Amino acid sequence: MEQKTVRETVVSGWTNDVLPSLSGLVEIPALSPAFDSDWASTGHLKAAIEHVREWIAAREIPGATLEVVQLEGRTPVLLVDVPATPGAEGKGTVLMYGHLDKQPPVGGWSEGLGPWTPVIRDGRLYGRGAVDDGYAGYAATTALQAVHAGGGEHARAVILLETAEESGSPDLPAYMEHLKARLGKVTLVVCLDAGGSDYERLWLVNSLRGMLHLNVTVRVLESAQHSGMASGIVASSFRVLRQLIDRIENAETGEIKLEELNVQIPAERLEQAKAVAGMRPGAFKTLLPVVGETVSDDDLELLLSNTWRPTLSIIGAEGFPLPPQAGNVLRDKTTLTLSFRLPPTADAAVAIEAVKKILTTDVPYSAKVELGDVQAENGWNAPAEAPWLSSALERIAGEVFGAPHRSSGMGGSIPFMGLLGDQYPDAQFLVTGACGPDSNIHVPDEWLNIDFAQQVTEAVAHLLDAHGRS
Repeated sequence: MEQKTVRETVVSGWTNDVLPSLSGLVEIPALSPAFDSDWASTGHLKAAIEHVREWIAAREIPGATLEVVQLEGRTPVLLVDVPATPGAEGKGTVLMYGHLDKQPPVGGWSEGLGPWTPVIRDGRLYGRGAVDDGYAGYAATTALQAVHAGGGEHARAVILLETAEESGSPDLPAYMEHLKARLGKVTLVVCLDAGGSDYERLWLVNSLRGMLHLNVTVRVLESAQHSGMASGIVASSFRVLRQLIDRIENAETGEIKLEELNVQIPAERLEQAKAVAGMRPGAFKTLLPVVGETVSDDDLELLLSNTWRPTLSIIGAEGFPLPPQAGNVLRDKTTLTLSFRLPPTADAAVAIEAVKKILTTDVPYSAKVELGDVQAENGWNAPAEAPWLSSALERIAGEVFGAPHRSSGMGGSIPFMGLLGDQYPDAQFLVTGACGPDSNIHVPDEWLNIDFAQQVTEAVAHLLDAHGRS
């Protein structure tokens, strides 16, 4: 495939076509269903789907068909089906994945910026959903255009853009079952909802953590009471809850005590982590706006703890008045939202049962414990690279980025990858993307590195060609 033409097609496509439409997508407040219970009536998810569908249709990729698929009661998905180039029909299906739903806006955006206000400044596109993950459908489509322009080959390619990823992809299993016959034999999965530790090279994600999520309520009274009258007689609901959490987590180290949530780190992943940790000593301590110190001074330990060890975060609370309204009251109950990240190979179903058991067995003072909104998702560990993929990655690293590519685990979760790994055990996976360490996904000032996104798009075009010729 002619590299100069591929690069020119990608750069021109991004400059003239992608950025104007992607900016328009930023303007749509397409909150994921977990953050917009009225999503069906507000219509923002549908508007995002239609916005991208119209743009892809206008690209007029030879033979491409587009369809919005929506099962009853579920969020819609956009399906773009592009036939294989002549000679590559027997290479199976390439499934290219992204999502169009977004995290909440969150307050605190910098002056001149806002979640639904696209701003291009200093090579960056600011706005919610720009890098997570609105650009993915555009990049996938542009990569296919570049393959055609450069005289390359590609297998049948199906772009699937969902609208509930930020809610844990609850509808995807139903869609994958519904579309199974249409997708056929998936031999390559390209996921663009990821990234790495810098913008200098192609980063491959070789593992993703799973997750557990649940609300835990401890009730000690039928109704709140005067703290002077009740304290010392009735235990604090927060203290009881704190004791229960101490059964799970070492409060001093953050270590998760439950065997069911821990795994042995594979030797290959350990070696890859050592290579990444040694690239820039001290870098992991400066990735985040930490007040104080990180939990360790060891780069490797920080990376492994973020990618292969279970962690617990308290991400929500109920039952507490704001400090100015806090009276001398012994509250009747406390609710905390527990969010666990699981190692990639941990069994989420087994893990959640272990957590539920330890929270509800022999509860101090026989307090009442209620569990709600229980969710459990497995992680994912990439299969071994096929020779064609390893060879292509080595070549692309030099030609497109001028730097060796790197593989690393990612501390977040993409539930779809675990689902696909189970459904297509023989497929190769390319989990990559334009997200960097300071892209501000999920928080104020989210931004997309435009030049890097173009390089990722170019790399995907070459990998599609390599797969089509494999």
